[in-house]
Amino acid sequence: MANLTLAIDDALLQRARQEALRNNTSVNALVREFLGSYVDARSRRLEALARFEAVASGSASSSATRETRIRALSSVVT
Repeated sequence: MANLTLAIDDALLQRARQEALRNNTSVNALVREFLGSYVDARSRRLEALARFEAVASGSASSSATRETRIRALSSVVT
């Protein structure tokens, strides 16, 4: 595992320490969890956008039924 040095506001660090104490964890674990969640969420949003664009471009050039388009779009949302 790599080490990372951050420069953050003193008040923010204090609040993070308090939150870590409340959750019986460390600031390091909080940051690691946040970064993991952030990256995963961003990846899911980009994948959903790519699927949406594929559905949108496909529906413009084909005669897909309304139900087919709804099913395809619902897979983007989930």
